[in-house]
Amino acid sequence: MRRSGKAKSHKPSGESQRLIQLAQATLAAGSRMEERLWERQLDASLHKQMVTGHQQNIDSALDHLFQLDPAAYEALMDSAESASESCTLEHAGQTYEALLIAIPILAWTRYSIYSGPVAADMINTLSAHLYAHLLAPDTRMALAPTLFAIDQLPRSHAETYSLLHKMTLAALDGKPLRALTNPPETAPFLADTRYLLAAVVTKPGGALFRWQTAEAGNDIAAARDEAFQQWMNQSLPNVERLLPGCGVELLLPEAYFVACREGDKRIRPISIHAAIHYLTLLLSVEASTLSVTIGGFSSEQSDGRIDEYRIGFSLAQERDIIYGIVWPLYGEESGEEEPLDSLMARDLIAGKPVSSEDQTPIQQIITLLRESGIADIKHHAEIFPLDFCEDCGAPLFADQDSELVHAEMPEEVAPAPTHLH
Repeated sequence: MRRSGKAKSHKPSGESQRLIQLAQATLAAGSRMEERLWERQLDASLHKQMVTGHQQNIDSALDHLFQLDPAAYEALMDSAESASESCTLEHAGQTYEALLIAIPILAWTRYSIYSGPVAADMINTLSAHLYAHLLAPDTRMALAPTLFAIDQLPRSHAETYSLLHKMTLAALDGKPLRALTNPPETAPFLADTRYLLAAVVTKPGGALFRWQTAEAGNDIAAARDEAFQQWMNQSLPNVERLLPGCGVELLLPEAYFVACREGDKRIRPISIHAAIHYLTLLLSVEASTLSVTIGGFSSEQSDGRIDEYRIGFSLAQERDIIYGIVWPLYGEESGEEEPLDSLMARDLIAGKPVSSEDQTPIQQIITLLRESGIADIKHHAEIFPLDFCEDCGAPLFADQDSELVHAEMPEEVAPAPTHLH
């Protein structure tokens, strides 16, 4: 769910120009009253585009601002996300507010990670736990009977809004939802995030979660932590049954886009541990015999800013990349262009304490690799184009010689089973 620039656009349409002007006016407002005025108009304009399915007008405005006005781009992106994951609607003579929430589930395994339909009895059980521990007493909720992989989530703001509207009506009418039909295939990963989606409905101004109610007391953070702990204790055994053969960690259910980004971030270190565990078992080697090459990759629209690190694994004394994982960057995270022997990296390798909160992404990666027993690490100073295999679409990784290559296992290595029997 990373925020990224779109493909190069043509001249923005009139509707796109209106979105651009409203986003810039919101930033330029001299008072809270003026800011709210522009925000309401921006929300109304975005809502019009989403209802009519004109995602291209939103994309064109975002693309224009991404190139020319980053601050306004962030303002428009925030508004677009909010307008697509929340809504106000009339139903049976009453006004309601609804929010699309996501429940991120981190999973890791040597086998395949399930996605797809969820049985009705499991949906009923998880819904009961949501009502009992997380949701405010007067809310209504519809939980989608699908365990989503990221490739199966809505791909645009208009699609997100359409899904929210459909789920909101189901919550108000008390009707069950249907599982996703013909979902897109998802790439197999050793560690990946799965999502449950729910629409939570309340009266205007009403609380959505238990920690927002007056009964929660003044310590909001403690009330939220307690509610999450109770939810996790009760629902984790059920979620584990959904994902046989997997290690599982639950994250706090939150608004759709925030939850998806948090899931993306939190799966990154697990992906490194899962990759090393997989390779050592498959190849019958120690982690110390693996080598790692790290490259920073940037899209054309990023103007040289690193979008993601790609981490390629190889056997010691060999140059072929046999396995690779991607570490995307989000929000204010920044990539470093300096090589591994820079001052900060040398301090890290020398064992000087560095708080995880203060570590840059490359330092986090190096720390995880070294904690897992890998010492042979090369970090390229150059930034590579965000290239993919033309045949299969897999990301390409930088090898020791700075060549972009496909990650491929040696032919003599028998692949590990992908299904749990």
